[in-house]
Order: sequence, then structure tokens, then C-alpha cells
Amino acid sequence: MTRPTITLLTDFGARDPSAGILHGVIAALAPEARIIDISHEVRKFAIRDGALLLWCALPYMPIGFHVGVVDPGVGTARRPIAIAARRGDVLIGPDNGLLMAAADRLGGIDAGWVLESLEYRLPDVSSSFHGRDIFAPAAAHLANGVEPGSLGPALDPVSLVKSPIADPIVEHGLLRSSSIYVDTFGNVKLTGLRQDLEAALGPLNSGDPLQLGLEATDGASSNPLAVTWRSTFGEVRPGELLLYEDSYGRLCLARNMGNAAQSLALVEDRPMTIRRA
Repeated sequence: MTRPTITLLTDFGARDPSAGILHGVIAALAPEARIIDISHEVRKFAIRDGALLLWCALPYMPIGFHVGVVDPGVGTARRPIAIAARRGDVLIGPDNGLLMAAADRLGGIDAGWVLESLEYRLPDVSSSFHGRDIFAPAAAHLANGVEPGSLGPALDPVSLVKSPIADPIVEHGLLRSSSIYVDTFGNVKLTGLRQDLEAALGPLNSGDPLQLGLEATDGASSNPLAVTWRSTFGEVRPGELLLYEDSYGRLCLARNMGNAAQSLALVEDRPMTIRRA
């Protein structure tokens, strides 16, 4: 039989033992499970960053049990949950929007449960480490064949906290977007996919000239930037700005062999518009 897969994504970092403890809890309860670390370097408390990384990663993971822990509300009334995606996966974590975009990308949500059954937690549950005490044990028990409905009462998926990843606004000849994530190269991921931009502007071909309007948080606009739509970095000179579809299908602004976020002083949630030049 194929070994069950459990994936982990947290903001715990590598310095403290927290990520290793998740491995230990799972190994003790479900020694046959294969564990894949997606990342433990999500920016602290940044639920949207974690949601985006899960959205990027989970389609490429085996069908399995996926634990996400970016949980600034740990110990409060926020619910610990498991949700079943139509692809066959179960996503486990806090009900704070972290899991929603990934579940949608895995076909949508079929069912959900609140993790209340004491049998499938550690004996002592702290107020600050539910990854260890609730989420990792739940994933391990599911990997051992426990039915998700045994973990606790069913919930109405409509009641779940919505994804923190906003949708762009598609208008005729214009896409209203914003910056949501800066990767380690300084490339800036935007709200929206290529299909959103093409819904606004029509089919895109490499080399199409575009205008990028950057808006300040007070609503003021700067002079539009000239940028071209490109298929690959190699189509532009070093230092040249480009807009492209990243490897996950998301719109991304980059500077070839440079740092677009730094050079343009782009931070998260910077509103912008994209139109043809």
C-alpha cells in the first residue's frame, strides 16, 4: 500500500524546536506516514502569506493530509478545523482563512469538522501550541485510517472564515490588482491570474506593451510605468521590468536579474492598475 502523506506549513522557523516537534508527534502516532515540509519560514503571523504558499504548493503534493499553522489567534475562540477537499485531501489548521484558497484549488470543500474529540488530541492541550497538541495528532490519526467525522462535529462550510487572498477587479480594458507577496528574488506576486488579466485586456502575447499604474494608499497615483508582458525572463535585458505568469499561474511583476520590489519600493497591498499601453 502507498504510505499516507502528511504535509506541514508553519511560521515556526528553524531556530526553535517547534517544527521538529510536529514531526515527532506524527512519527509517534503514525510511523508509516511520509512527512513533507512545505515551509516553516512563513513570515510570522502572516496568514495571507501562508494561504498563498499553500495555494501554490498543494496541487503538487500527493493527495493526503495537509497541516497549516499560521495562527495568531491560537488559544482564542477561533476553531480548530479539518476540511475535506474534493480532490480527496483533508486540510487541517485554524479557522482563520489560511486553508481556504488551497482547498478551493483542490476542487472546493466537500465537508468540514471542528476538532473537538479528545481521543484524537494529545492528553494535555496548551493554549499556545495547537500545532503540536491538536493539528499534528489529527493528521496522524487520519493517516492511520480514522474517519474525519470522528474528529469532531460537522461544520457548515459557509461558516468558515474567508480566504485573505483578495480577487482582482476586472473591468473593460483595465485590471485593478494589488501586490500581495514578495518572494526571495524580489518578484512581486499580484492578486489575480493570467486569465483575469486576459478577461480585462484580451489575449496576451509576449512583448505586448502594458502600463502599470501604482496607486498610493491615500488614492493618489504616480506616473504609469511601462512594462511588457513576457513569457520568460530571458526575453528581456538584465534590469528590465516585466509582467509574467509565474509557475503557479499568478500574475507577477519582476525585474530580470534584479529586485522589482526594492527598486520600485513596493510593499504589500499596494493598489495598482494594469492596462494596455
